Amino acid sequence: MFDLEKKLREYCDTVNTALDLAIPEKDEPAVKSMRYSIFAGGKRIRAAMILAFCELFGGDIKKAVPFACAIEMIHTYSLIYDDLPCMDNDTLRRGKPTNHIVFGESTALMAGAALYARAFETVLESPDLSSAQKLEGIDVLLSASGLKGIISGQMLDIENRPGLKKDEVMRIHELKTSAMLEASALLGCIAADCSEKEKNIALAYAKNVGLAFQIKDDILDVSGTVEDMGKTLGKDKASMKTTFVDILGLENAQKEVDRLSAEAKGSVENIEKNDFLLSLADYLANRRT
Repeated sequence: MFDLEKKLREYCDTVNTALDLAIPEKDEPAVKSMRYSIFAGGKRIRAAMILAFCELFGGDIKKAVPFACAIEMIHTYSLIYDDLPCMDNDTLRRGKPTNHIVFGESTALMAGAALYARAFETVLESPDLSSAQKLEGIDVLLSASGLKGIISGQMLDIENRPGLKKDEVMRIHELKTSAMLEASALLGCIAADCSEKEKNIALAYAKNVGLAFQIKDDILDVSGTVEDMGKTLGKDKASMKTTFVDILGLENAQKEVDRLSAEAKGSVENIEKNDFLLSLADYLANRRT
């Protein structure tokens, strides 16, 4: 039986070692703030997906590591900003006080901007990626993290109000959540010099996993615990946002998670050495954290 936790730990260790080198310790407030959030104990799902798709299509995992570091830096910057008083005004993230609570809003803002910039520097500094791979990878990262991705998704979420339809909520999370997971799948393919057909397979998997991941988040915001989730729960209801649970109900929301996860698995079912991606889809569909 495939040991998903062991493989996730291996991926995490690889990425954490590289992140430690990319953002070395310094006695500077911005660096301390960056490291506080980047090493706050995330699952590294996006980074793991990059490494997994690179391996799946026969690539050298060493080439994928700079992309994995970059995606984690961008994801972490987005979480720091998400938690700010002007956004979700949250005080808990990954079981710890949020960045601005520890370092103050000004430093949190600078740390987020520094993480975003450092992501692209890390790709450009890589000795293992070709110039073409760097350019293509940076284009993917910019797309997913800009107006075509999480910025527009976050803006739509800020405007989220009661009574939104399913396709409107879907659009928010296609941009805010799925875009970064799709970018992760593509980056793994870029590192492995994949064909367009292989990239489309990876995108289909990531899109379905991304939406399933978000619906599960909405379920856990209602049914999870602070101890398991490591963050404040019930924020969507308190903010009067429309969620998938509001539209579908708890039972049907989980059915939608299961359906999307099955579609994700179907995308890679005919590819050898797909155990990690199959197990990851199941894990995300049934997680409690």
